[in-house]
Amino acid sequence: MRIGYVQNMDFQADRNMVKVVLLCRVSTEKQSYERQVNELTDFCNRMEWQVVKVFANKVSGKLSIEERPEIQELIAFVKENEIDKVCCLEISRLGRNTLEALKVIQLLNEHKVSLYIKNYNLETLDENKNVNGMCSLITTILLEIAALERLSVIERVSSGRAQYIAKCKETGKKMGRPASYRKSDEEYKSQYAKEISLLKRGYSLRNIRAITGTAIGTLRKLAKYL
Repeated sequence: MRIGYVQNMDFQADRNMVKVVLLCRVSTEKQSYERQVNELTDFCNRMEWQVVKVFANKVSGKLSIEERPEIQELIAFVKENEIDKVCCLEISRLGRNTLEALKVIQLLNEHKVSLYIKNYNLETLDENKNVNGMCSLITTILLEIAALERLSVIERVSSGRAQYIAKCKETGKKMGRPASYRKSDEEYKSQYAKEISLLKRGYSLRNIRAITGTAIGTLRKLAKYL
């Protein structure tokens, strides 16, 4: 089991069953992908599909394929094993960068692995392992919608910050936390336990940022806890 994002299942693959892997993702360290894993596992059990591996990560969906370790491992795994489907809860779990997500779908198509999107009951390949043209169109539209949602969130955050700054200037209020506020070492160690563990394992700052979403500057500060 790779730390944080790859989970092997405990049973042997049954050649008579449809073999699937699960792809789950959340954007921040504070979120949990456990709900996605549980919901998809329950669904696959009802469909009598055999879940042979789970790939999950806490990482921004805007990153490229090369910056997402769970995608790299998933692609390598389906190449080397007779996997029938990759299941995700919604298309945005694949990513919020349309071009990067379409690259993943193309790689899966080339290896005759269907992407199943549960909340829309969509499959990228038909029962003969051919590309489902209508699904390709719908998937592209859904990815564009997910990308627009991300831009909308960024715009709302930016607008809120601009209003906050303007209000502080108008009222003479100092921005940010009170000067007296400072996290204790124990608070830092608790909040960034995963980052500290990866630093101790020798992961690069860039790779840790890709895995956890934590800023490079924060990771440098955490070096004192090694």
